[in-house]
Amino acid sequence: MVAIVKMRRDYMPGRVIVGEGGDRGVTLSQAIENCSLPLLRHSLSEYRKHARPDKAKLNSFDPGYERDPMNRLHHWLCRSGSWRETIEQRVPWVLSGADLGQNVLELGPGPGLTTDVLRPKVQRLTAIEVDPKLAKSLGSRLRDSNVAVVRGDATAMPFPDAHFSGGVSFTMLHHVPSAELQDRLLREVWRVLEPGGVFMGSDSIQSLFLRLIHIGDTLVPVDPDRVGARLEAAGFEVLEIEKNSDAFRFHARRPRAR
Repeated sequence: MVAIVKMRRDYMPGRVIVGEGGDRGVTLSQAIENCSLPLLRHSLSEYRKHARPDKAKLNSFDPGYERDPMNRLHHWLCRSGSWRETIEQRVPWVLSGADLGQNVLELGPGPGLTTDVLRPKVQRLTAIEVDPKLAKSLGSRLRDSNVAVVRGDATAMPFPDAHFSGGVSFTMLHHVPSAELQDRLLREVWRVLEPGGVFMGSDSIQSLFLRLIHIGDTLVPVDPDRVGARLEAAGFEVLEIEKNSDAFRFHARRPRAR
């Protein structure tokens, strides 16, 4: 059986909405079962909205909103041992060579697989998650730990200025539904980091495979060749950007006051 996937391009450069059905692409799962799974933390947040740029708002929570169904391919991928292994390798790669400090912010943890790898390495961790069900589930699971889970919007965070010693973002930026909102998120991270605080993250390298696994999802790829300029525009000092065939990582710092 061959899956026929109909794709359409929105008018925003790089933004692809692949289908809108709950189960499209299920026939792809066996074909990619033995592949390495690059950067698949994709459908587990409300950043996957199908909003156009003029309607994309992450800071308007609707208590009656029901998230679009996650297709079977997403279920399979996000529960696979290969993805867990990818995370266990990816997080140390992102964190290598820098010090987050002891009061750390994680953006968009989803079900918390990255949180589980990160939290033994820091004294206090705050995870902000826009999806209410995921935030509630993760908060319950990590109750009485060193992790505080906050349901909130990473483009308008409910934290005071200069509050955290470091921040991290693992494969979530491409779920933010416009480049404008991605840049707003970067500015918010700069605001809540203390001077000298480090921001580290990773995201996907755009590929056909990445598009296929986002059937039903919003995909706004982040260009690794431009991410440095975007971080600088948000106020950061860029320390390092590295990429491989599947992903890129970045290290940036909020400059100390002179």
